[in-house]
Amino acid sequence: MRMDERGINDILLLDVIDSGETRYRDATHLWVFKDFSERSDNLLCAVLVLEDRLVVKTVMHHFEVI
Repeated sequence: MRMDERGINDILLLDVIDSGETRYRDATHLWVFKDFSERSDNLLCAVLVLEDRLVVKTVMHHFEVI
């Protein structure tokens, strides 16, 4: 439901995960983000957890790299 509110569909999320830039917090937690020029809300970011499978904790827009 939150992805719909943010205008993010499964195809866009997979694009972020497959071809976005990654920043690791530690060995199992990371952010993957990507700029889409056709969107006006800055970077899209997926917060991921790597365990025995990939878990998407949340997807954000208006993300900024610090």
